[in-house]
Amino acid sequence: MHPPLSEPASLSLLLTWFRRVEARVGRTTGTDPARGMGALWSQERPPEEGQPTERSRWQAMARQLLTTVLFLSVLLGSCVLFIYIFWSCRPRTCDTPVCRRLLDHYLKSGNISVAPCTDFFSFACGKAKGTLAEEIKRQLQRILESSGSWHPGSEEEKAFQFYSSCMDTDAIEAEGAGPLRHIIEELGGWQISGNWTSLDFNRTLRLLMSQYGHFPFFRAYLSPHPSPPHQLVIQIDQPKFDIPLGQELEQKNYAQILREYLTYLNCLGKLLGGNPSKVQEHAYLSISITSQLSRFLRPPGQQRTQGKLFQMVTIDQLQEMAPAIDWLSCLQATFTPMSLSPSQLVVVHDLDYLQNMSKVLEKQLLEHRDFLQSHMIFGLVEALSPALDSKFQEARRLLNQKVRELTEQPPMPTRPRWMECVEETDAAFKPTLAAVFVRETFSPSTQSAAMELFTAIKDALITHLRRLPWIDEETQKKAQDKVTQVQVTMGAPEWALKPALARQEYNDTHLRPSYLQSFLSSVRSRQARIIQSSFQPSPHHRWKVSPWEVSAHYSSSDHMVAFPAGLLLPPFFHPGYPRAVNFGAAGSIMVHELLRIFSQLLLPGCCQACDNRAVLQCLENHYAAFPLPHGISFNGSRTFQENVADMGSLAIALQAYKNRLLWHYGETTLPRLDLSPHQLFFLSYAQVMCREPSTQDSQDTHSPPSLRVHGPLSNTPAFARYFSCPRGTLLNPSRRCQLW
Repeated sequence: MHPPLSEPASLSLLLTWFRRVEARVGRTTGTDPARGMGALWSQERPPEEGQPTERSRWQAMARQLLTTVLFLSVLLGSCVLFIYIFWSCRPRTCDTPVCRRLLDHYLKSGNISVAPCTDFFSFACGKAKGTLAEEIKRQLQRILESSGSWHPGSEEEKAFQFYSSCMDTDAIEAEGAGPLRHIIEELGGWQISGNWTSLDFNRTLRLLMSQYGHFPFFRAYLSPHPSPPHQLVIQIDQPKFDIPLGQELEQKNYAQILREYLTYLNCLGKLLGGNPSKVQEHAYLSISITSQLSRFLRPPGQQRTQGKLFQMVTIDQLQEMAPAIDWLSCLQATFTPMSLSPSQLVVVHDLDYLQNMSKVLEKQLLEHRDFLQSHMIFGLVEALSPALDSKFQEARRLLNQKVRELTEQPPMPTRPRWMECVEETDAAFKPTLAAVFVRETFSPSTQSAAMELFTAIKDALITHLRRLPWIDEETQKKAQDKVTQVQVTMGAPEWALKPALARQEYNDTHLRPSYLQSFLSSVRSRQARIIQSSFQPSPHHRWKVSPWEVSAHYSSSDHMVAFPAGLLLPPFFHPGYPRAVNFGAAGSIMVHELLRIFSQLLLPGCCQACDNRAVLQCLENHYAAFPLPHGISFNGSRTFQENVADMGSLAIALQAYKNRLLWHYGETTLPRLDLSPHQLFFLSYAQVMCREPSTQDSQDTHSPPSLRVHGPLSNTPAFARYFSCPRGTLLNPSRRCQLW
């Protein structure tokens, strides 16, 4: 090999080679090399030179022809390349079975005859029937009714037999109230049936709490401590009464509701063979006790305002403050095998209520001990009604119907028996049913694709945080760090992905000939599992969300987000869907949950470094201006934080989708819809909100479904651009709020 030339030597050699070429060209064309490159292309001849020869003219023409051919070749090649790139990047039609099913779902649920710029909710959801949660319950029904071959005595077989027992209404009707009467006798009976044994009040209460999972006067449960390090601790909370709070209703409505409850309790007493006159008397006193206790209940918001969300006290201190309850014996029986002592600390959520409750009970124990016994049994019968025959369930249905009418709530739709049995099997055999569900519906490839989507969403959010003008640089950095450090569980927890863990859960669950007895066995087994989890290291890290749930969860104590498989199934997500669908539906849900990490930044007055007061006020006015369906109420202050999160979920999911298109070509779309990928993105976003407005819960912190669609879309210029919405239409307003 020759040694490398120095820079001057290399340049000299190059110039020498160039002159030789120039001289050779000059000899061919008759030009002078000394005149340089300019002469090579000059068309002028000095006067002393003669006219060009015939040969030189042909050579010039050949050069021009060659130049033209080369130019046209380059032009043609560029056109071909441009057409290839254009057709390669152009969305292809997805005609796979999974896309055809999605297309069918969109066509059945939407109403494409509606103008999208004036009512996109109806455009996307105008014919929607049912919800994703209902569809997943149908999947569980199909699994539980399949003729699977299960190992005799296995936990899978127990779950399937439990469901079959629940569905065997003929056997339940044949048993009637017999199994329930037997339970009442074990508790000492009650006077309305004539065979009452005056037992100790706290003994009956211990049995109800430990054997039947029924808490008539307060709730006691294991839950992570409200403050770090969030260890599991016994918590004492207000009870949940079926009767609405009197302070929330007009006096005449509240009185009528009490009369409806009195009618219901009379019906229960008669179904259990009680003497009509005694039933009436005991039912009345039971309603009186509930009414007295309900006067002391305070909504969580009021507790928060008064700074009394929880207090730490010992069991001994609690005994002094509320002496009517034998706290140590009742809690010890309920939370066996935990070893409790008088010095054991517990979390109390409303000490004032417990003190007032104790006074009411002390008075009843002195004057009406037998009525107090009947009150506790009435409550137990109500709690067990799902496992009783049709007469008890019909009485409960009529009560619910009357109460909803009096509280001006829409009627509840009639639920089929299979749906109730699916829910009871879920509660009784959650780990086993979860393992089967994951195996049947959620493949490793789906989990991998969902994690890829989450990574794209998280990266877009981190980048987006740097661009927010209303928070300072330090706050931006802290917010980015929190998003970066968040942990995620995708699809299902470890115990659902490893069936061996689930099989260890149900050694103490015993199926009985009576469905009611099987039901109670499952209640005791479930309570024992919860208590046993407290002995495991870091028990609060154990994800208790069912894989089929359709709502994501963020745990501030664990700094972890969980996205159940129910959210990552069609029609919200599938690895074979167009990217627009996955980013618009599942992607926006992921953003919404991630925004909970720093939700306090979005509350007025909670972030001193945030200059967002004007834009937050703009958003409040923006939502208040939207029309709502007839009969649907809207509380802007209650839903404000969710409205802000809805805005962010759409904006950031859209940015993540654009980022993906920038680096990954080959997008697909659905046939027959005539929607571009971006239009499909917005359609899939709206599909997440498809549900009947009448199902809106008065205490729901989300806005009505139509407002959850129209609010964010109207604040997104890209939506108006892709759907060509005229200026001034509902979804292309003249003014927008630039929060995200």
